[in-house]
Amino acid sequence: MDAIVAFISYFAAAIVLLTVFMFIYAKITPYDEFAEIANNNIAAAITFGGAILGFTLPLASAIFFTHDLIEMVIWAAITGVVQLIVFRLLRRFVPDIEAGHIAPAILLFTISVAIGILNAICISY
Repeated sequence: MDAIVAFISYFAAAIVLLTVFMFIYAKITPYDEFAEIANNNIAAAITFGGAILGFTLPLASAIFFTHDLIEMVIWAAITGVVQLIVFRLLRRFVPDIEAGHIAPAILLFTISVAIGILNAICISY
């Protein structure tokens, strides 16, 4: 029974953390992420997908390596902030996402996932 409670607790916390990250990421982009995706902007979908993966990888690592729910939430918050900082730093180098330019979107996707992998492995102390 303890395992079921732990699963529900960690899964619910992870979904909330992912939702919060997605909301904040969408708010800091200079365009309406959800509107662009609804309008079939592939570049926006690629970058948003990269950000989601870049956050989810260390989130999964935090769930695996931490010893309690609070520690997991703290690590998830830290890695989420890192992802948001990376986006803010790189945004000027990957222009025209809202114009649908795919090449810079793929670059931002790749960097977001790479940073996510580094974040994830650094949690494993």
